[in-house]
Formats: sequence, C-alpha cells, structure tokens
Amino acid sequence: MYSEEFSMEDLSKAVIPVAMISVSFAAVLIRLSYAHPFTIAFYRMFFASLILLPFMFFRRDEIKSISKTDWKILVTTGLLLSLHFAAWITSLRYTSVVSSVVLVTSHPLVVTWVSGWYLGERSGKRVYLAITLSMAGILIMAVSNYQVEDWSPYGDILAFVGMLAVAGYLIIGRRMRRTMSTITYSFFVYALSSIILFVMALIFVGDLLTLPPREYLIFFSLALVPTIFGHTLYNWALRYVSARLVSVSLLSEPIGASLLAVVILNEIPPLFTVIGGAITLVGVYICARSE
Repeated sequence: MYSEEFSMEDLSKAVIPVAMISVSFAAVLIRLSYAHPFTIAFYRMFFASLILLPFMFFRRDEIKSISKTDWKILVTTGLLLSLHFAAWITSLRYTSVVSSVVLVTSHPLVVTWVSGWYLGERSGKRVYLAITLSMAGILIMAVSNYQVEDWSPYGDILAFVGMLAVAGYLIIGRRMRRTMSTITYSFFVYALSSIILFVMALIFVGDLLTLPPREYLIFFSLALVPTIFGHTLYNWALRYVSARLVSVSLLSEPIGASLLAVVILNEIPPLFTVIGGAITLVGVYICARSE
C-alpha cells in the first residue's frame, strides 16, 4: 500500500511540469481574443465542462454519495474559481501579460500560511526559504514591469484579487481532493463556475452568441490546454501532493507566459524581468525537492 501511494506521489510530481507548461498558454490566448473578459471566462469553463461531461456517465455512484457538506464546498470552490477568472482575465485588458500573471501567481505565501492551520500541512524552514526566494523573483519581475508606460494599477489590483481567489480555490480543493475523484471534482467545479460566469456575462455583456468562429476556437483552446491539461492535472495532483507544492509550481507560469508573449504578442520583457523569472524557478525547484 505504501509503495502504491509513493508511486502515485511520484507520478503527480511528474505531471505537474505538464500542467505548468499548459497554464502558461492562458494569458496569450486571452490577449488574442476580442471578446469581453466575462464572455471568455464563461466559455472557457463551459467548454471544459463539456469535455469532462462524457466521463460523468460512469460515475453515478460517486455522484449519489456526495453529501450536503460536499456540495457546499463545491459551490464555494466554483464561486472562487469564477471570481478568479473574472478578475484575472479582466486584468489583462488593463496591464501587461507579465504584470498580470506575476501578480495572480503570487499566492504561495497565502496558501502556505492558511494550509498550515486549515489542512495541517506544516512547512519546514527550507520551504519558507524557497517561497521567499520565489517571491523575491516575482517582486523583481513586478518592479521591472512597472517601468513600462502602459502599466495600469487597476489591472494589477484585479490580478491581486484573482490571486486571493485562486489561493482559496487551491486550499479548499486540496481538502475535497482527499475524498473525491479528479474528474468528478473538476466537472462540478467547472460547471458551477460556468453557471456563475454565465449569469455575470448576461448581466454585464448580454450577447454571448454572435461571435466570429475565431473566438470560439480560442475559447475551446483555453478549455483544452490551460484548463484540462493545466488546472485539471493540478486538481488530480492535489490528492497526492500538498497544496503548497501545487501553489509554488504555479509560480512558473509568469516565465512561460512571458516567453509566449514575446513570440506571439511581441511583448519584450525588461532584463530584470528575465532575472526575476530565473530566481523564481530556483525557488520552485528548491520547494519541489523539499516536498
């Protein structure tokens, strides 16, 4: 039994890099879309739910066993995820890819502090050192990006709100993933989030149907790559590794998103952004080795 759990933990750590690369595509895909941020967020969650829907027909017994308490947690997690996407996607309209992604992924300190008493996952000094190093790298990236002329504090505030929401999403999700399968958990969280975002989009946007085919292709790509191969793999890993490791691994997203922004959007990051990114990756590596 011990060897099986150990192998699953090793497999979780192996798939985390796949998730890290996948989520890096999100910011660039969002910037390529001309749709309203709430529309983008809704369709991303809606298509992700549709992708997982066929698998739910084989999980009827598990669905019947979901308690009222579990449903409350699922609704809360879906609400946090919808808030995260609504705030973060909107932030990309007002600030650069680097600034937005850096701020939205600066949640490990929140996750580490809260998961200590909420989940009983105490951290050693080496882990706090690794997180501090990663946060220092993010700070260097952020300060460097503030020198860009089109920087908007409104966009950064929205990214910060998105960060707080995803921190809660990771912590609560870690608790649910101890008892619920990845597919079931992910489907209901994505579906509940899409319902909330649908209502928000109807109120603030109105028209969700008359969009060019190009937009729907972007929405589906967001659902498949950064959501299914990104967030869903993270949800699976949460059952076998700590919320802290998953949270810190997400710190690599600014580096991947920045590189893609250079190639696709021609957004050239300042030198100190590159230096800060390298420091962040060192912190991620130390934390992963300390897990």
